[in-house]
Amino acid sequence: MKIQERTGAGNHRSAAPVQPAMGERLPAPPRERKPALAALAVLLILVGALGATMLVLRAGDRIEVIQVTDDIQAGQSVGNHVKSVMVADDSGVNYIKWTQVNALKKLKAKSTIYGGTLVIGEMFEARQSVPAGKASVGLALKEGQYPAGIKAGDAVAVYRVGDSGTTGSSSSTTGTSDTLLVDQAKVIFVKYESDSTISSTNLPVTLTVDSADAAAVTQASAAGEVALVLIPGN
Repeated sequence: MKIQERTGAGNHRSAAPVQPAMGERLPAPPRERKPALAALAVLLILVGALGATMLVLRAGDRIEVIQVTDDIQAGQSVGNHVKSVMVADDSGVNYIKWTQVNALKKLKAKSTIYGGTLVIGEMFEARQSVPAGKASVGLALKEGQYPAGIKAGDAVAVYRVGDSGTTGSSSSTTGTSDTLLVDQAKVIFVKYESDSTISSTNLPVTLTVDSADAAAVTQASAAGEVALVLIPGN
């Protein structure tokens, strides 16, 4: 009878649920692996690294070109008014490289080029062409026959001055010593002493005038009786 009671008690204890020991963790469920997302992340990292590399290489692809430091008027050469700058190489832009600066100085500007402009080949030509109906006239002017600071690009009026007043149709008909020969001419070249190795008391100036006025201006210049006056528009 006692033996049966012990067996019954033992059977009762084995039927109770087993509790986990203190400090033990329940097993975690296995993580779901996503190889597609991992591959995408790696691909994005590679693309970013490649882009950064291309930017660095692009920034290093630079060339040395010419920039003008002062305004260059039509018909002028750049002279010494140039400096070298580094720019990104662009096959679509006809930059003139710094190694060609000596050749550039032999060319003439087609139109006004402002200081700070990067030089491209289309801005210059081998020689300045005279427009149809115009003539290029050279003058040698003494101090007092031209305004101070006259430069290429200025618009001027041309007068015959002096005591003779005998040359040119305008002076002969008016009988005055101060005669307007050209109401508007364009200065295309001025050469100051600092630009020449030969010192001279005369200032060489080249004008573009109408062909019909070229003879009168040339005659007045030869007689030393020509003067220039700046007019509005400069």
